[in-house]
Formats: sequence, C-alpha cells, structure tokens
Amino acid sequence: MGDRSEKGLVKLKRRSTISGDAAGAHQKTLSGQVKEKEQSQRPRHDTPANKHKNHRDAGDHDFCCHKLQESLLSSDSGYSNYRGILNWCVVMLVLSNARLVLENLIKYGVLVDPIQIISLFLKDPYSWPAPCLIIVSNVFIMAAFYIERKLSVGIISEGTGTFLHCINLAALLFVPAGTVLSLTSITPVGSVLALSVFTILFLKLYSYRDVNKWCREIRQAKARTLSRSQSCPSVHKANGPTEYTHVSYPANLTHRDMYYFIFVPTLCYDLNFPRSRRIRKRFLLRRLLEMVFLMQLMLGLMQQWMVPTIQNSMKPFQDMDFSRIVERLLKLAVPNHFIWLIFFYWYFHSSMNFVAELMRFGDREFYRDWWNSETIPYFWSNWNIPVHKWCLRHFYKPMLVKGVNKLSAQLAVFFLSAFFHEYLVSVPLKMFRFWAFLGMMAQIPLAYLVGRFLRGNYGNAAVWMSLIIGQPIAVLMYVHDYYVLHYESTAA
Repeated sequence: MGDRSEKGLVKLKRRSTISGDAAGAHQKTLSGQVKEKEQSQRPRHDTPANKHKNHRDAGDHDFCCHKLQESLLSSDSGYSNYRGILNWCVVMLVLSNARLVLENLIKYGVLVDPIQIISLFLKDPYSWPAPCLIIVSNVFIMAAFYIERKLSVGIISEGTGTFLHCINLAALLFVPAGTVLSLTSITPVGSVLALSVFTILFLKLYSYRDVNKWCREIRQAKARTLSRSQSCPSVHKANGPTEYTHVSYPANLTHRDMYYFIFVPTLCYDLNFPRSRRIRKRFLLRRLLEMVFLMQLMLGLMQQWMVPTIQNSMKPFQDMDFSRIVERLLKLAVPNHFIWLIFFYWYFHSSMNFVAELMRFGDREFYRDWWNSETIPYFWSNWNIPVHKWCLRHFYKPMLVKGVNKLSAQLAVFFLSAFFHEYLVSVPLKMFRFWAFLGMMAQIPLAYLVGRFLRGNYGNAAVWMSLIIGQPIAVLMYVHDYYVLHYESTAA
C-alpha cells in the first residue's frame, strides 16, 4: 500500500511538472510575441548589417537601375520632342546662308535695283498690255454668266449651252496666248501674270458651268419650283450674330454672285459658300505686311543671289562641262528652293488668307501638311488644295463615273497639270521646249519608284530631293535655251 501511494505521488508530481513546463512554455511564447509587437512599434534603427539583410530579403527590384527601353533617337522610343535639334538646324541654316550672303556681296556688290524690277513688268511706261489683257477677261466672265442665265430659263438647249461654253473656255486659253505671242511690248513676267489669271478663270468658269448643270439636273429630277432669293445674301442682325439666307438655283445667277466667286480664293463653285462673321482687321493687317515684306524679299533674292548664279551657269552649258554643270546646279538649288518656300508661304498663306478675310470666305484650307509627304502623289494632293479639289471634283471623279479606271484617271490628271505648267512657261517665253511638261510627266515613274522602294523618312527625303533638285534643272534648261535663242542669235 505504501509503495502504491508513493508511486501515485510520483506520477502526480510528473504530471504536474509536465503541465507546468507546458504552461511555462506557453507563457514564454506569449511574452515573446508581446515583446516582438512592442519592438515593431518602437522606432527602428537599422545598422549596415540590417540594411544589407533587408535589401537581400526585399528583392532586386527595389534597387535595380535598369529597365527595358529604347534610345531616344530610335523610332521605337516614341520620343517626339526634337525642338532643340530643330533650333540647331535653324541656327546652322542662318549661319551658312549668312556666309553665302557675305560672299555674294563681296563678289558682286549690291545688285538689287527697283527700277530693273519695274522693267520686268513694263517695257514701255505708256503701254500696259498685261493689265489690259486682264481687263478683257471680263468679256469671258460675262459670256459664261449669260449662257447660264439662258439655260436656266430654257431659252437655249443643254447641247447649245455646252457648245457655247466650250467655245468660251477655249477662247480663254487661246486668245491670251495668241496675244502674248503676237505682241512685242509685253514682257515675260507680265505674260505670266496675265496667263495665270486666264488659267484661273478657265478653271473657275468650268466649275461654274458644271455646278449649275448639276443644279438643273436635280431640279428636273425633283420637278419642283424653287423660290427666288438674293445671290449674295444681305446680312442682317438677329440677336447679335450675323445670318445669311440660303440660296437655291437659279437664284444664284446674279452679277454679284458671279464676281464674288471670281474673287474668292477657290476654284470650285458653290451656291452657298461658308462665310465668316466679320473681318478681323489685325489678321488682315498681318497678312498684308507679310505680303509686302515677302514680295520684296523674293525679288531681292532673285536679283542678288539667283540671277548671278544663272548667268555663271551659261559657260559650263556651252562647253558641256558636266562637272561644272552639276556644281552650278547644286549651287542654284539652294536659292531656288529658298525662294520657292517663300513663294509658297506668300501665296498660299499670306495672300490667299488676305483675300479670304477681305471677302469673308470661310474655307481657309489652302494647303495641308505636304512637308510630311512620304510619296509623290501625297505631295501633289496636299500642297495646293484648291487645284486638288478642282481636279478631284470636275476631272477625276467624272472620269471614274464614265467607267475609266483609276490609273488612267490619275495619268490624265498628271497630263492636264503638265499641260498647264508648260502653258504658263513656254507661251510667256515664246519658245516651246516642253521641259516643264516632261518634268511633270516624270513625276509618274518617280511616284512609282518612291512608293515601291522607299518608306517613311526615306520616302520623305526622296520627295524633298525631287523638289530641291528638280526645279533648278528645269530653270537652267529654260534659261539656257532662252539665252541661246535671244542673245547668241543677236550677237551672231
């Protein structure tokens, strides 16, 4: 009995010891967690060893200094802010041209002569053949106007009207050309101005005839009576902003409407042109100052820079010195292209915006971003929007409607453009060499080559090269032939 009781006491002690140890361990665990919690809440002071350990535990991405990215000058980088490079190009361009200007002044002196500029337009101060020829153009304008009036009331048939319009349009091209070729008192520059006016009138009156014909066809199809209203609607105030009366055919057939179309900077006729609400005087003044300044700049650059280069190019052409010809060509390319860029801004931005603001003409899209052209067709369809719209509306699309395929229609558009380029050069110079015509037709194979083999920046560079090099070639060809025809024959 005693042994059993002792054994029971031993077991009880063991159980109590084991349970006590477990309770103590549990208590230590709880106290350790409390201490860790307290330590985590206290401000922590990391030693270098702790920092290294923390970086190692956190991972490489916390201190990595590299990532997947492209260089800024790579096209895949998406970077587009090259303003500093553009400024550098402008500074280099100014410095290089300043050197050329100084070299030109040292070599030739000051060649700018206002009296010589006047002589480009007039040979005889008492004879003004080019302005008189432009005044005569009103006869053709009124002829087209009265033909449309007779057609609107049914006095003449559509066939007769078409025949009369064809005669009037043909006379617009051949009468001034014959006058220029027959008169000795008209200068080449005056001839270019007069023929340019007649060419613009030809395109305008062609559009005028087409649009009125379409209106008659619509009227006949709908068979309804149109109320008559004013052509160039009178402006009246209605709660502040100006409003215009909508014009319907044949109410547009008035003298005021006709001459409004003649003077606005567009070649495509509409019955209702978009109109601006008011004339912005500051905008008008800025455009006028640009026109005056840039015109003087162009004429000065021609006299001081371009003419001496052309004169020095005659000897290499006569000797057929190919290396010297190429050198003269490259030297002429810089002033020629610079003057061409100034002319583009002067004509398509300053002058056309000036006229549009004066006439309150609302459509000011005279050009698009042709400088970004990556193909030749893109350039020709974006640098002169009025001509592009006319070709598309009155020439290209009608040919497609008649069943002509797109390639043939495009070739026809280039052929028409080549004809007018040659018309505006050969007739004033009174010699027919077809360099301008061939230059325009050469755009067709060039467009194929650029579109087929070049893309992106390379295509854009090819377009710029064709503009910079192509024009001086044509200029040298015409100047050489003109010199040989008029000066060498006189000397002989």
